[in-house]
Amino acid sequence: MTNQEFTALFRSLYLPLGMYALRMVDDADIAEDLVEDAFIKVLEKIRSGVEIDNFKRYMYRAVRNECISFMRGKKEMLRLDGIPDVTDENVDTSIRDAHIWRAIDNLPDRCREVFLLSKRDGMSNEDIAEELGISVKTVKNQMTKAFSRLREALSTGHKPFFLPFL
Repeated sequence: MTNQEFTALFRSLYLPLGMYALRMVDDADIAEDLVEDAFIKVLEKIRSGVEIDNFKRYMYRAVRNECISFMRGKKEMLRLDGIPDVTDENVDTSIRDAHIWRAIDNLPDRCREVFLLSKRDGMSNEDIAEELGISVKTVKNQMTKAFSRLREALSTGHKPFFLPFL
């Protein structure tokens, strides 16, 4: 595997693997570190001559193992029972989550801020308006804009996405 091929795979899998790890460790910074550690270890194996047939599946397994090691080190043995095996469904879920977060990241700044305050933080339109110093009507307009853009971004070439946090 060339450096360019590895870089391309890293770029395409990094966010989905991060979403996968996040489901296990419940901390975005730790999940990010674990994914990076997994990539480094896999790159070292490749450089030592190990051939990997299904890179994507191998990376999911490597990230799962990193999460298990992390949780063992933290003495979170009870949570280890809840770590799912690498299945097509788990992979698909992490890819879907990555698409959703990429689409949210691509929203205009104010639109993204209003959307996240509403859907991630559970704030009412009135509370968002007060927090941001804007009118309730502006909050509603920004939410309409966010839903429209997300629907457009997430349904390209697919059936319309269901946004799990809505």
